[in-house]
Amino acid sequence: MSDLRVLVADDDASCRLVLRAAVERLGYECVVATDGDDAWAQFQTTLPDVLITDWMMPGLDGPELCRRARQRSDDGYTYVILATALGEHENVLEGMEAGADDYLTKPISPFDVRARLVAAKRVTELHKELERLNAALAAQARTDPLTGLGNRLLLHEDLAALHDRAVRYDQGYCVAICDLDDFKQFNDTYGHLAGDAALIKLGQLLARETRYGDRAYRYGGEEFLVTLAAQTLPDAMVAMERLRCSVEQLAIPHAGNRASDVMTISVGVSAWSYEDLDTPTTVIDRGDAALYQSKAAGRNRVTADHPEHRTENLR
Repeated sequence: MSDLRVLVADDDASCRLVLRAAVERLGYECVVATDGDDAWAQFQTTLPDVLITDWMMPGLDGPELCRRARQRSDDGYTYVILATALGEHENVLEGMEAGADDYLTKPISPFDVRARLVAAKRVTELHKELERLNAALAAQARTDPLTGLGNRLLLHEDLAALHDRAVRYDQGYCVAICDLDDFKQFNDTYGHLAGDAALIKLGQLLARETRYGDRAYRYGGEEFLVTLAAQTLPDAMVAMERLRCSVEQLAIPHAGNRASDVMTISVGVSAWSYEDLDTPTTVIDRGDAALYQSKAAGRNRVTADHPEHRTENLR
């Protein structure tokens, strides 16, 4: 498979043939455009690694094509080579200022094309590696290092997007806040390494048991948060009751737990609806208040922010 995608734009048929032959001889994919407008349309479709464009063409000229290429919507980089018969230094500088990386002088020499593409490959490979590293850093900045779940930064980004979709399409969603019961006593009894291991197990369980479209995050300390997209409050209560049982079934010994002799969680669930027009912050606050009710009622239970939906009636 070709590791460079090259777009050649030239209104001269012989120049197009020479450029295409030189590009394909090196084993690279080549797409051809016959004028500036055609080149811009193909550019937006193919997002090439390299653009070799004539200076003067019908439609968009080379410098304008350079300027547009520098404004591509994604984070990728296109190496731009201007081909011109003009040759004056001021024209070369104008092209560079428009965004070109290099230039070719007509008549085109296949050797010159090959030399420019060697440089283009190095630069585009460097940009791709930088994009990969930036993506990895962005993911790392949004991931809790202990559990591998999303952290608060990712939560706020995802919740804002979830909220916007809910408003746009009139779909409700729910938020559940989960807290490990008597976790300080667990750490005091078994040590912080055991506490970290328990947090990791809970993170794995959350990642495994949340349905497609729902997301789990480490909210802080021993607290976790689950977003449940397009869920009603009763359905979310059932889902979180199932999760509560799964945590209990892990059977992690916890002698200091006032609710059980194994590790358990308390959960508060709240819902957003189009009629209420709550903000995401308000939904979280109401879930937090419901969590407090779970703690006050004896722990190891799921409580809704509306009393009639508490799971004492389900268990």
